[in-house]
Parts: sequence; C-alpha cells; structure tokens
Amino acid sequence: MLNDKRLKRGAGILLPISSLPSPYGIGTFGKEAYHFVDQLKAAKQSYWQVLPLGPTSFGDSPYQSFSAFAGNPYFIDLDMLCEEKLLKVSEIKDLDWGEKEDYVSYEALWDNRYKVLRLAFGRSSFKEEEAYQLFIEENSDWIFDYALFMACKGYFKHQSWLTWDKDIRFREEKAVEHYKEMLSEDIDFYIFLQYKFFEQWKALREYANQNGVQIIGDMPIYVALDSADVWTHPELFELNEEREPINVAGCPPDAFSDDGQKWGNPLYDWKRMEQDDFAWWKRRMQGAAKIYDVVRIDHFIGIVRYYVIPANDSAKNGHFAWGPGEKLTKALDEARGETKIIAEDLGIVIPEVSELLEKVGYPGMKVIEFAFDGNNRNPYLPHMYQANCVAYGGTHDNETLRGYYDNLSKTNLAYALQYTDSKNRDALIQQVFRMTYQSVADTVIFQMQDVLEKGNEARMNLPATIGENWRWRLKKDEFNSSHIQWLLNLSIIYGREYKKD
Repeated sequence: MLNDKRLKRGAGILLPISSLPSPYGIGTFGKEAYHFVDQLKAAKQSYWQVLPLGPTSFGDSPYQSFSAFAGNPYFIDLDMLCEEKLLKVSEIKDLDWGEKEDYVSYEALWDNRYKVLRLAFGRSSFKEEEAYQLFIEENSDWIFDYALFMACKGYFKHQSWLTWDKDIRFREEKAVEHYKEMLSEDIDFYIFLQYKFFEQWKALREYANQNGVQIIGDMPIYVALDSADVWTHPELFELNEEREPINVAGCPPDAFSDDGQKWGNPLYDWKRMEQDDFAWWKRRMQGAAKIYDVVRIDHFIGIVRYYVIPANDSAKNGHFAWGPGEKLTKALDEARGETKIIAEDLGIVIPEVSELLEKVGYPGMKVIEFAFDGNNRNPYLPHMYQANCVAYGGTHDNETLRGYYDNLSKTNLAYALQYTDSKNRDALIQQVFRMTYQSVADTVIFQMQDVLEKGNEARMNLPATIGENWRWRLKKDEFNSSHIQWLLNLSIIYGREYKKD
C-alpha cells in the first residue's frame, strides 16, 4: 500500500513559467501556458514542474525573491488584461520586450512591464469585486506588509531596506503609519498586482488539474535578505543590532564551485522559530499548499545540517551546524494538507538526512548527471533506484544532458555508452529517457531543454555566476507533435500515463 507521501507513478516536464513562449518578453499565465497543459495531456504527462514563482530582485534568480509568499508580476498575462478592458492592445504591442524569442531580456521588462501594469491598475475597480475581498481575507498575514515593503523600495529608489531611513528600516510605529499614508496609492498598486497574479494562476492550475496534470512547485529553503520577510520578521533571523546578517547561507566547495558558494541569504534563528512551533514555516507551507499540488523543498539537507558562513568572510571559511530536522518536518506535515513534498536531498548527504527521509517518507531526488563516474554502485544509476524517489535528467542548476555528455571524460563517456547500450553520443539522450522511464522510480522529470536535446546554450543556471542565468525560453511551436508522440509512447510502454483514480 502506498504511503500518503509518495507520488503516483508518472512522468513530467520541468519548464519554468518564465520559459514559456509569449510576445511580451517572458512567459505568462496566458494562452501558451494553457496550450502547454494541452500538450502535457496529449503526451500523458502527469506533472508540470515550475521554478519558484516569487518576484525576483537583482540577478533575476527566482531563489532570491522579495517575498516568500508573493508572486512575480511579470507572469501576469497582458492579453488577459486587454480582454478585461484594463489595457489596450496598442499600448503593449509596440513596446520593447527584447529582441530574442528564446531569451528573457529582464532589462526591457524592468523598463516597460510596470508601466503597462500601472495603466491596468488605474482603470481597475478591483476593490469592489467580491473575489478581492476573499483574497484579502486569505492573505492578510503577509499582503499588507509586502505591499508596504515594495512601495517603500520604490520610494527609496529600489535600494535594499538596509539602506532606508532608520525609522522605517526598524519599522517604528509612527514611521510605518507615515509611509502607509504617504504611499497609499503605491501600496494599492502592489496589492492589485498580487490579486491579478493569484487570480490568473488559480485558473491555470485548475485547468491543469482538470486535465490530469499536477503542478510541482519549488520552495527555496532560504529567503532573500532584501525581502519583506526579513524586514517584517527580523527576530526570526541571525541579525545584529543594526539588522545586518551575522551569518549567511551557502555551501562548501563542491562540483559546482571550487571556492564554494556564498548565497548571502540570512540564516534562520532556529531556536527562536522553535519557540512558536515554527509558525512562520507553517504559514509558508500553507501558502505553498494552496497554489501547488506538490512542493519541492530546495536544499532539504539544510533542514538537517546547514552551512554557516560569516557575513564578512568567504565560503571556504564556513562551517556546518545542525538544523531542526524532524521538529520542522512535523510542522510542515501539519500544514501541508494533501499537498505532497519532494525533498531535494542533493549535495553532501550525511546519514542523518537519509534517516530523516526514511522516517518522514518524503521522496528524495536522483539525478542522472551525477551517475556516470565509473562506479557501478553509484546511487544515481537507474538500477540503484528505490521506488519512492523522483528521478531527474538534470535540474535547473545542471548542464543540459547534451552539454553534460559533450563534456564527459573519455572514460566516463565510455561507461555511459556501455551502460545505456548506446552506439554513439547522439543516441545517449533518448536512451537515458528510456532507462529512466522504465526504472522503478515513482516519478520521472526531465527539463524541456533535454526533451528538445538542447546544448548548454540553453542552460538555465550556472551556479556561482550572475548575468546570463534564468533567461532561456521555449520558442513557439518548438515543442511539437513528434516530441509529444515520443513521450506518449514512453509513458504508455512503461506505465507512467496519467490515469484517473
């Protein structure tokens, strides 16, 4: 009998919302999103995995968001706003949304997206809608703080809250009331954006569910320093008297970076969080459970043991500390309802992580790109899988499969060819799909780039770098009937097709 935390046997595609086709510079919740759901249904795929949906800041990473609860206004579909008579087609079609169809120009979006969203806001009577009143009731624990935070950021020329005037930086009561009054229109604007974001997302998710597709969302373990979360709840983080971080998150030197990675996220004060039984985490999990069917917890190993880097030092000089472990997973289970959890247990996995996963029952992850090192007992090889896991070709942080195989050493490439019974490198990708689909892993997820057999020019993210990440986009009609038929055949042959209960 399946435990209630396991995923049903199935397959899916990892494609961020930002990577969907659209004429307005970035993917949205519009018609191409619905078309993609139709394609997933036709291919008998059960899952659509997306990256975090939060509003992005400097560097454009969805893992460094202004809020753990809010949504990215860039994903609001402009054509839908035109249908609501909040925008005119002439106001959006001739704006600069970037020159490349397969590349997100965040610079162009920054210059133009908020201009047209302001127009829509000015024409809306959203506060009179019954659905808006319900939205406010359901999100009152974060929406007003977030909207004030964003309005203040605009007032202070989009600088980090740590550079704001001291009274509002420390959220003194008089200052908060002063800025609420002074920036009331901006506050309403940011609330409007969240209202439209969640309205459109809810409709898209319901459409996906009606067509047998479940949404896998991604929850970063840490929040950004420059976020409404840290500004509003400084007591939950390791901050000094000036509310600057004492220690920050990252990871030691590894396969991604010889110097380690210094992410810069403030670390949680776990002892303080435990005092109220992780109330903030419960709210966060409840929020995720409302918008996803499955939640992938990024860097799950940090719940057991996390890397501590002094704020003024390098990642090489960090050290490990113990996290809350099962105390937190119990709180998450109380809050998740029927929503499933995937544990991203990649990195330096210690026995305590495996023991916790065994105890709580969450599926962990297996990544094919970690498999071919010549060790025939490597746990990432398909013949080593256990059923309660999610198998990936690669994640958003990895090379594409084609890029990976192009860069394998001769010895490891020879082993990969032998293992997959491939005659040459060109046959490897389809063979890897086949072997992963036929494995015992309950769930199989591949990036869209690997379905299309793209090279590293389509890589989503290169960790420890900044500037060219998070930009790849799917061209219109690039994912076509031949790809769909191929995935359909794999799903049927290996029993991964969607079936109603």
